[in-house]
Amino acid sequence: MTIQVKLTPALEKFAEDLVAEGRYADIDAVVRSSLTLLQSREAERLALRRSIDEAIAESERDGYVTLDELMVELDAIIEAAEAEQAAAAHG
Repeated sequence: MTIQVKLTPALEKFAEDLVAEGRYADIDAVVRSSLTLLQSREAERLALRRSIDEAIAESERDGYVTLDELMVELDAIIEAAEAEQAAAAHG
């Protein structure tokens, strides 16, 4: 399949420089690599969007913990661990 792509002068120079440096065999390889990277990023973006949507749905369904509540829980866990370590050191 043949597709013609118009590049800005800056992008054309960038692609030509990549080929001149030997990083790619030709401009076609630069374009293929670019599209592959874009495809990968789009897949990551969609996965993140799904994850966010799932988290929102879960919080709406099950409720959520505020940051203040989380900090209180974490402080209690840390205090308990420190007390356990102190008891073990003196025991």
